[in-house]
Amino acid sequence: MSLIDLITGNAGNQVAADAENKFGISKNQIIALLAVAAPLVISYLRKKSQDSPQEAEELNNALDKDHDGSILNDPSQAAARQQEGDSILDHVFGSQKADVENQLSQKTGISVDKIGPILAMLAPVIMGFIGKEKQETGINSGGGLGDLLGGILGSATSQVQQQQAQGNSSPLTEILGSVLGGANQGSGGGLGDILRSVLGDDQQSEGGLGGLLGSLFDRK
Repeated sequence: MSLIDLITGNAGNQVAADAENKFGISKNQIIALLAVAAPLVISYLRKKSQDSPQEAEELNNALDKDHDGSILNDPSQAAARQQEGDSILDHVFGSQKADVENQLSQKTGISVDKIGPILAMLAPVIMGFIGKEKQETGINSGGGLGDLLGGILGSATSQVQQQQAQGNSSPLTEILGSVLGGANQGSGGGLGDILRSVLGDDQQSEGGLGGLLGSLFDRK
């Protein structure tokens, strides 16, 4: 399963439909949020794994213990695992969590009081995807996780570029391409580096991801 398959396939669609029913946010809006959140979470985890062997081992253990990929076969688990998802986001983004949520709220039009709970539903699905990829590649220690996560992002970038070259681009493809462009610049994983390149500065609100999301959601 590729990152694009996660976002546009059964798992992404079902968790988006469940979140739509729970929060009253359109399914398409939530799928678009997943297209932003998944590579962003993966990029942050890659940075942590590369910077700290201890972080890498902790992530490896968490994937083995709690994220074996079974949630992809039953995405309805996501609603019941929302509290766990919030803890995942606390660890991934740390002190930047509120800033990330505020930026995503501004760019997607999802209210700030709902963006966190929705992201918390998406987080276990994203982690399940990473866990499944880990199992399939046979990685059994934290040492290989940085390369695994980088490979996920690189493969998705290639797939997006191929679709764009074939003229098969869509608003979601453009969003994912914008995010992956920021996530793959080796920018370090910090909010200032990734979110500015991914989401665009306020002064550039007509371009970057903000413009793409605005056009997708018919926002000014």
